[in-house]
Amino acid sequence: MSAYLPRRQAERRGLRLWPVGLVLAGTFAVAILVAAVVFYTGWDLLGAQGLKPERRIDSKTLFDLVKLSFGVVAGAGALVALVVAYRRQRVDEDGALREATRLHTERFTAAVTQLGEESAAVRLGGVHALAGLADDAPTRGLRQTCIDVLCAYLRLPYTAENDLPAGDTEARHTYLALREVRHTIIRLIRDHLRLEAEHPHSWQGHDFDLTQVTFDGGDLSAARFSGGTVSFRDATFDGDTINFRDVQSSGSTIDFSDATFRGGTVDFRGTTFSDGAVYFRATRFCGGMVAFSSAWVSGGTVDFNHANFDGGAVDFSDAMFTGGTVDFSDAHVIGGRIDFNHATFEDGTVRFLSTTFSGLTARYRGAADFAGAQFSGSTVHFNHANFKGCAVVRFKGAVFSDGTVDFRDARFSGGTVDFRDARGVAPVGLVPSGGASAPSGLNLPLAWTRHGRDGGDPPPPDGAV
Repeated sequence: MSAYLPRRQAERRGLRLWPVGLVLAGTFAVAILVAAVVFYTGWDLLGAQGLKPERRIDSKTLFDLVKLSFGVVAGAGALVALVVAYRRQRVDEDGALREATRLHTERFTAAVTQLGEESAAVRLGGVHALAGLADDAPTRGLRQTCIDVLCAYLRLPYTAENDLPAGDTEARHTYLALREVRHTIIRLIRDHLRLEAEHPHSWQGHDFDLTQVTFDGGDLSAARFSGGTVSFRDATFDGDTINFRDVQSSGSTIDFSDATFRGGTVDFRGTTFSDGAVYFRATRFCGGMVAFSSAWVSGGTVDFNHANFDGGAVDFSDAMFTGGTVDFSDAHVIGGRIDFNHATFEDGTVRFLSTTFSGLTARYRGAADFAGAQFSGSTVHFNHANFKGCAVVRFKGAVFSDGTVDFRDARFSGGTVDFRDARGVAPVGLVPSGGASAPSGLNLPLAWTRHGRDGGDPPPPDGAV
């Protein structure tokens, strides 16, 4: 059975048939109308001027009229039989659907009852039973209901390992058993999202409400989101490793708004976002590592508006931003490190409008690192960005070519913002005009300052110091 059943089946609450007399009358009217159209079309194509009157007809013509009469009667009978057979088929299909729905409901009730049992083993059985029911669901709506119950189980109150009473062995065993049930649900969701959209058991295109869920690990790697909405709003990703590696999102909406990532590692490496929307609005990244390295953003929207990067590290190294819009406007990068080392920005729009970089540490390659990044063919806005109190923000060796990179009204106060060895066209609004000196802590290539560049002039030779 296809995963995408007709909407009329999903929404139908009962079979509604028109009175048979009305249906037959309408059918005959349509048949007569079609016959008339065919007759007059043929008449026009033959160029007939009129009918030849005959006072007397021969036996052959009479025989043809008799055959025509029987043909009309037979056609009418066949039409009636066709209508009746179609209605009978509809009734049979509806009966089969009702029976399948009844059996599904019975199995659904039993599976949900298992989820409410105290034993973790029985709950695991209920989880697998619900997943199997989703695969066998006679309608798309019933499949969505099974998915909703699995997601609702993950939303139930959950005590994380760090909040367990110290030395309470029984509480820890209960936690581990419940954790196994929860991770099994996550794994089943992942396995079904890895299937091709055309696969009868694929859950692509469905909605997943994981609002306020606490994730203490779990693997959604290589899942494919096409269509539908996936909500991680206000979720907490706490400790351990949460794996979103190689996820593909196309035409769907994935919402991490107001979520909290703290400690451990959240792995988005190799993720592809295209023709949809991914929201990290007001998301908090606290400690640990969030890795988007080698991610590819092509089309659609990835929105980090008002996100807070506080401590830890966020890694976009070697990421490619081609097409679509990536928005870090009003984000706050406070402490820790954010890394766009060797990232590529082309054929799209990237905004750092009013983004604040402050209080960063100089660990590794730099606090905010755009070293070796390539800005080509895209529009990148750093307007009103605030670089303050930073140990170092690096654009060392970055390449600026084609496109537009705009630093107008950006503020540099404290720490160092380093453009040494950057090549290509100086970003707009970065180089002071009229021979004025650059703000303290802003290191620019000599070629940019020598020509008093403010964008638009021919680029200096590659390798400018």
